[in-house]
Amino acid sequence: MITRLKNTFVWLLGTIVFFLIALLVFNALTYLNFDFTYGFLRLKQAAIATGWYLPAYYSHVLVAGVILAVGFFQVNTRYSLRWPRYHRGFGKIYAYGVIFFAAPGGLIMSFFIDRGPWVFASFVVQSVFWFVFTIIAVKEILKGNVSEHKRWMWRSYSLTFAAVTLRLYTFAFTI
Repeated sequence: MITRLKNTFVWLLGTIVFFLIALLVFNALTYLNFDFTYGFLRLKQAAIATGWYLPAYYSHVLVAGVILAVGFFQVNTRYSLRWPRYHRGFGKIYAYGVIFFAAPGGLIMSFFIDRGPWVFASFVVQSVFWFVFTIIAVKEILKGNVSEHKRWMWRSYSLTFAAVTLRLYTFAFTI
């Protein structure tokens, strides 16, 4: 009975998490219209004018949407252990996406936050840790250290998933 209840809870939680990820990915993909006055970008016209913000924004938002979805299946052992070849391929998409696009884009975007020094610092630290944790995870799997790879990838994906938790927090406190 307890096992069945636990399995039901885990399935329900996974379904909710997947739904939230899907919403965020859909929102990210709406920016493929490349309209610089659309949505959130409407508020960032001064940053866009610098020439730095828009490439960082698209690099971060569009790629992070993809890696958020890919990462969900990567950390879910029900899928990743069943198809190791796909796990490796999607893992490369995730790692390269974080290391070369999403984390650097997020770091650059941090310099255009005007919410005070603590918010600025938190986004800088998050971007740097995201980058570093992902690199460490890649190095660990290249050494064949699966357990450390898994630990570092959980840390990396937790920072990826921060996009979802930030929106939940923003939604909850702006109602």
